[in-house]
Amino acid sequence: MSPPSASADATIYNLCLLTLYLIALPTFLALHFIQAPYGRHRRSGWGPTIPSWLSWLLMESPTIFFSLLIYPFGQFASSLRSFSLLAVFLLHYFHRTVVYPLRLRRKTTSDFPISVSLMAFSFNLLNSYVQTRWISNYCDYGLDEWFWGRFSGGMVVFGFGMVLNVKSDLVLVGLKAQGGGYKIPRGGLFELVSSPNYLGEIIEWLGWAIMTWSWAGFGFFLYTFCNLVPRAMANHKWYLEKFKDEYPKTRKAIIPFMY
Repeated sequence: MSPPSASADATIYNLCLLTLYLIALPTFLALHFIQAPYGRHRRSGWGPTIPSWLSWLLMESPTIFFSLLIYPFGQFASSLRSFSLLAVFLLHYFHRTVVYPLRLRRKTTSDFPISVSLMAFSFNLLNSYVQTRWISNYCDYGLDEWFWGRFSGGMVVFGFGMVLNVKSDLVLVGLKAQGGGYKIPRGGLFELVSSPNYLGEIIEWLGWAIMTWSWAGFGFFLYTFCNLVPRAMANHKWYLEKFKDEYPKTRKAIIPFMY
């Protein structure tokens, strides 16, 4: 079987890119009414489960194996600019696919619905294709005189977001490891918002959008925002209902001092 023509490949790519945008708003709206049933929102009725650490490893794995599989087929795969973007993308997902699950395995015993894992796996396949094909094949680096300046600025934003995301996750995993149920997280940006881990991830992909300066990068940032902001709001309401007067009144859901 011969590989698809350039025009067919471009058509497939554009359809996948369009899909990334089309699912953003429905996700945002749906998550205001239905929260994915894991973590503090865990509930029955979503089918069989597997350990959380295994779920994270499996559902995030396309970002590693699929990205590395298709990257070499891009016309710019040998470009330093393309490879630099791939390295940033894989930096986040090596932590999310390998480091984070191993940390969960050592410190928690929670479970995760397979149905939700499969939905996340499907999204990661789609997004890995869109992002990796853009940076390896469709981005015209030769006409981009501002690439390294934008890359540097976006990397600062991305790095800040990743540090915030990882440090906040460490606090939450540490609280789970103590046992005795959920506790009020303290310290750092937890003093200002209930979900600084989600804020950090949104900031990361804003940095990615700046680095790639593309519809692909912005689409990922948009979807991340639409996915995590409603969940952060749900987390905030959950904390308020559970801890009532103990919970800091000035703490917002995800945007300091605002929302």
